[in-house]
Formats: sequence, structure tokens, C-alpha cells
Amino acid sequence: MSTQTTTPGTSTELRLEKFQVTAEEDPSPGGRFANWHYAVRVGFFEPRADAEDYPAYVRAFTADGRVLVGVHDDAPGALSVDGSVPVATYASMRNTLNAGGLEPLPAHLITSVTVRPSHRRRGLLRRMMTDDLQGAAAAGVPVAVLTASEATIYGRFGFGCATFTTSVTVDVRERFAILGTPTGRTELAEPDEVPALSAEVFARFHARTRGSVGRQYSYARRVSGQWGRERPVEDKAVRTAVHYDDAGDAVGYVAYRFDGWSKEPYTVSVIDLVAGTEESYLALWRYLGALDLIQEITWDGAAVDDPLPWALADRRCYRVNGHEDVLWVRLLDVAKALEGRGYRSSGRLVLEVSDALGLAGGTYQLTVAGGRGRVERVDSDSDVDVVLDIGALGSLYLGGVSPAALVGAGLVEPLTEGAIELLNDLFRDAQNPYCITHF
Repeated sequence: MSTQTTTPGTSTELRLEKFQVTAEEDPSPGGRFANWHYAVRVGFFEPRADAEDYPAYVRAFTADGRVLVGVHDDAPGALSVDGSVPVATYASMRNTLNAGGLEPLPAHLITSVTVRPSHRRRGLLRRMMTDDLQGAAAAGVPVAVLTASEATIYGRFGFGCATFTTSVTVDVRERFAILGTPTGRTELAEPDEVPALSAEVFARFHARTRGSVGRQYSYARRVSGQWGRERPVEDKAVRTAVHYDDAGDAVGYVAYRFDGWSKEPYTVSVIDLVAGTEESYLALWRYLGALDLIQEITWDGAAVDDPLPWALADRRCYRVNGHEDVLWVRLLDVAKALEGRGYRSSGRLVLEVSDALGLAGGTYQLTVAGGRGRVERVDSDSDVDVVLDIGALGSLYLGGVSPAALVGAGLVEPLTEGAIELLNDLFRDAQNPYCITHF
């Protein structure tokens, strides 16, 4: 699909092209897929893909069901990049989000958002984003999510930061020891078996972890070493270990890579660590701590409330390097989204939700009993308990952000006594939401 649009304040006509990647897509250099892919690489300062890699990317994007958008300037300067390469890019796909309800919710995933510096401040991002969100809302998808490379961009489109991870370094020299009795066994996996096995383990993790997002095609290939960090070709340095419980079922895995003998202390970096049980999580760390010659393990994806330091004989082996926001949430249908999540207590609140894009604003009565919510749209003159915008509701949605913190920031306004306390009791949980899927 192609449409023409004139950008504000200019006479330049830009062409917007939208297409879903299928197995029939032309993977050749110079084709629309390769040109779109190159534009994304430019936006994220990555090298242009090798020609022989495009068929693998087409297979991956086809499996993901990705829909790609490119904005083209068909009248570039004489020495500029050809107009067949987009000046702005955008992509979306569908997967699921575990919101703590009876089953994962359909979710609209947004990725590969770029605008070339020469074409900024022309409304291109707003056009791509609003068109896409309107389409997802019209299709009945209750929530959109993304992982942001820049934190200042997406709030104006109604996204709120909802999950976080911690970057850690663990000293695994002589003083490293995990308390408690080991369970099951952990063994090095045959690389060819890892894609199917990792998908099975992640499904277990996804089903039990609030905040988790279903994964795209590339994950299973990268944790097996079939794909490398930069290209869809074999990375022979990747190792994957699998934890089996006492019944012999695979319940966790860790993929890792040695950083090389030139780096001291000798370090292993965790690529991906997925545990379907608490016991499996600690067992995988026991395995990592037992790697010969290794002095430190680094991982950028630990949970905010990671149990590992509490399980160590010497918790000072565990060092926090920093925190990172991961999942940004944007509600497209407030009633479906709130009814699709779980709750830890009971009560009734009336929420007045504003939405600058006009997709999900309104006044809603949320009634919770037995861990399940029922939502009714009510008149705007109803007695409102809490006033907030759609981005603040997105931050609160998975239970990882304190309502009191958002009150302090001026993003949530309580109108009745006890409203914030009840909002906290309804939305927060014993564990923080946790997302280890990047897209």
C-alpha cells in the first residue's frame, strides 16, 4: 500500500509505503525490503546487512508477521541517498502480553522506529504512530507495547514506562556459593536442540511471569548460536546450558559467551537466561558459578527484585551496575485491558482517563472482586476517584510502578480519600513485572 502526503511547512511530497513481509518478498539488494532494512540500520548506526543475509531476515520477519512502513522522499538532493531508501521507518507485529490475567492478552508490538535527521520535525513519526495505533485499536487489540531506545519520544503518544531490569556483575571466585539444596541437573545443550527447547522453556516462563511479552523468531536462533549478534550466521562462541528438574523436564536455560582472554577479570556474559521455576533460576546460577577459570558473570537482564543476592552465602559477590526501563505500555481499549489483568484485592474505583490521541479516553468504573475486574464506561459527571492520563495508566497497568510515586510527580490526581491506597492495593503485586523480551 502506498499513499502520498505533503509534509507541513514544505512543498515536498513524501510517499508512505506499507507492506507485510511474506515468504514471497524479494530479498535481493535494492528491493524494497533491503532498502527498508538499510534505512533502519542507518537509524541505529549499524552496518548495512550483507546481501546473503536478507533471505534469513525475510524468513524471520515473515514468521513474526511484521508489517513495515517506510516514508520515501522521491525528490532527494543530487548527491543524496536514493529515494528508494526510506527517510523514516516503522514496524509492528502481534504477540501476547502476560498481564496477570487468566491468559495472555493480544498485544501490538512496535519496533524499528527511525526518522532521518534531514526529515525531522515534519510530523513523520506522528503520522506513522497515530495511523498504526488507530488501526490496532480498530482491530480490537487492547494494548500496544514497545521497548524504547530513547525515553523522551513515546510519552506524547500515550506510552508509559512499566517494567525495569537491572544490570549486574557477579563475582564467582572462591567466595561464591548459593545456599540451599540443589535440585535437578544442569547440562550443556546440543546447539541443534536449543531452538525448540528454548521455545518450550520460554513458554513456561511467559505463562507464569507478569510483564512478559511473547518472543520473535530471532530469539531461539540467537540463544542457540545459529544467529550471531550482528548477522544471521553461526556464532560458534555461544554456549547454552539447560536445567532439568527432578522429573527430567527442561525448565530453564542460560545462553552465554566468554568475553576472551584479553579481558580481565575473566568474564562470561549472559546472552539470555530464562527460568520456568525459582529452583531452576538458582540452579542455572550454580552452573555459571562453577565454570572453570571464570571470575565474573555479567548480565543486563536481572529482575529488579532478583532473588540471587539473597541466596548467596556472601551477597557482596553481587554488584548492581544500573537499572534500565524495558517495556512501555499504551492502552488502546481501557475496558478490555483492565478486565484482562489480574488483581490482588477487591474494591471499586472510578477513573477519569485523558488521551491526547482520542483513542481510549473517558470515565471508567473499575469493580474488582475475586481477583477479576469488571469495567463500565460511565458519565463524565460521575463521582471520580482518580484523574490520570493514558500514559500514567500504562505505567500502572502491570503493577511495577507505585501510584504514590506518580502522584508525587504530578501525573496522577486523587480526588477522594483513600483512592491512591486502593489503587495501590488493586494494581501492585508481591513481585514486580518482568520483561526479558526486546524487540
